This record gives sequence, structure tokens and C-alpha cells, in this order.
Amino acid sequence: MDDKRKSMGREREGVIIPVSPALSEMDAAYFDLRNAIIERVKTTRLNFIMQANQGMIELYWHIGNDILQKQEAEGWGARVIDRLSTDLQEEFPDMSGFSTRNLGNMKRFAKTWANPEILQQPVAKIQWRSILVLLSKIPDNKTRELYAARALKHGWSSNMLHHMIDMRYIEREGKAVTNFPASIPPQESDMAEQIFKDPYIFDSVGTAQARREAELERALVQHMEKFLLELGRGFTFEARQKRISFDSEHFYIDLVFYNYILKCFVLIDLKTDKLMHQDIGQMQMYVNYYTREMMNEGDNPPIGIVLCADKSESMVKYTMPEGCTQIFTSKYKLYLPTEEELRHELEAEQVAINRGKVFADDNSVGEGESVE
Repeated sequence: MDDKRKSMGREREGVIIPVSPALSEMDAAYFDLRNAIIERVKTTRLNFIMQANQGMIELYWHIGNDILQKQEAEGWGARVIDRLSTDLQEEFPDMSGFSTRNLGNMKRFAKTWANPEILQQPVAKIQWRSILVLLSKIPDNKTRELYAARALKHGWSSNMLHHMIDMRYIEREGKAVTNFPASIPPQESDMAEQIFKDPYIFDSVGTAQARREAELERALVQHMEKFLLELGRGFTFEARQKRISFDSEHFYIDLVFYNYILKCFVLIDLKTDKLMHQDIGQMQMYVNYYTREMMNEGDNPPIGIVLCADKSESMVKYTMPEGCTQIFTSKYKLYLPTEEELRHELEAEQVAINRGKVFADDNSVGEGESVE
């Protein structure tokens, strides 16, 4: 293999786990390049998401205006919105922005600002949640627009905007905002941080489920890191989103630990939906890879754990290889544990480790469950 990069684990033809050079080995030109790229990515990403946000606000205004116009022309009542909500959710099942309540908010938005020119103003560039704060907290459009301009300029999130209204920021400042040059909020502002997580934006382009899964996975990963690190007793955190590569393909393992008591790697994959047979197959691939490429002399075979929102015991039974002792599955719960519950979890897992087992219970990891 003519690849001079550093690698870890045993070398095998066609397979390499690269290790990046230490920062101390890099010269000033590299840091200039890195910092320039980071800044470009941040700016482009924020511009993109702000454009998506503004497009969603425009869509919501037009939907609200269409409803308003039709109701006035046809004399329809509120039941039409109920029917429309059902139809839109059936047509766009991956979008959660078409609830009856939110359609009512769109109608209120269009009624409050009847002139489409509002779509060129700061109001159309802030978060949808912020617009709802303006509608519920402030009685007149002039003051609403002043707060919208300030929110965009300073990058206020909807929570911060709510707080500033309660503190009577504009009234105390006593200065009107007439010309507003800023088109995007500061990159490090609350708005910039929260707008990337705003489900309404992603709903507008039909990727709400993907966003929710990514957010849930990060929360689960954060908890699992803390959970297993709290166990102590031999657990060492190795990697998060560990990349393995072969045949020009890349795969990512959510969490990798090494346990010095069991003398093996512990691989964890997180699934935010019902467990599928291919999820078990994917973990089998990870386990096989670590068995053949990453084990060192004296190591025991790695253990793979798949955490999922739900699972069929029958599917696990007939998918899992007969007598498998390396792969386990478990469901997680989406709630924050109390201190007492967490203590019991830790004690239970400590007992399991002392017995030389990790989450094993009839081809499952039992009731040691991850939480958000």
C-alpha cells in the first residue's frame, strides 16, 4: 500500500484507519487555510439557513392569506382549517408545520400584516416563533416591527425577544429603527444558534424527521457518554462518530468505548426508530471489523450494542445469529431520569459489569436504558 499516512490498528491491504498529524506538526499556512475555511463554512451555512427561514415565512404568509381570502369570500368557518390541516398532513407526512393551530397562526400573521411588502421587512427574517411572540405580546404593528428589527440586528432568539419585550426594551430605549441594513444576525448570537435547530424551518423543506433524528441522536450520545463514563470500572471513552473505511466507503459508529475489565471494545449504535434487521446486520459488520482489524493481542472479541426506540423480540430472535454473545439490543426511554432512577441504573449496570456481562438479557441489553 503506497499510503504514507499514520494509521492505527493492524495494517491490512486495502484497509486503513488514518490518524491525523498532530497540530504541532502543522505550519502557519495550514492554520490560515483552516481558519479561512471554517469562517467560510459558518457564513455560508448561516446565509443558507436564513434564506430557508425567510422562504418558510413567505410560504406561511401566503398560506395564511389564501385561507383568509377564501374564508371571507365563501363565508367558511373554522372547520375548514381542521379539514385543511388533515389534508395537508396527509399530503406532506414528513412536515409538522400544518397543525390546525399553526394554520390559525398563519392566518393571524397574514391578517396582522395584510400588505405583502412585509415580506421584505425584518419581520420576515426572524424566527417563526419570534413572530408568534410579537403577535401575542405586542398590540400594534409599529412596535412589533421595531422589536423585529432589533431581534434581527442583535440575533435575539424567541426567548430573548420575549424577555426584551417584558423589559420594555424599545420603550426604554426611545429610539425608532427606520432603516435596517442587516440581513443576517451575528453568527454567534442566540438566534443563529437556535435557528439551526428550529423544526419549522426544516419542516418547510420536508426534512423534519431527519432533523429530529439528528438532534435526538446527539442528545442520546451525550447521555451515553456521561452514563458509561460515570460507571467507571474500566470504561474508557475511545471515539464518537468513529469512521471506518474500506472499498472507498465510509461508515460511522456512534460511540466506541474500551473496557479494561472485560478487555474488549464496546461499540454502540443509536437508532431513533423501531429496530430493523439491517440495523443488527450493520452492527455485525462493525463487530466483525473490530474483531479482524482493531483487536490487539490479549483482547476479547468486541461487544456491539444497538439502542433503539422500539423493537420486535421476534425480529431480534430470528435475525441474531444462533448463540450470538457479541451483539445486544435495547430500547431507550425519552425522559430525563431522576437522581434516584439514575442511581439505580448505575448500580444495576455495575452489577452486570462485575459479573463480566454488558447489557445481556435474552439477546437484549435488558433494562439498562439510555435517556434524553
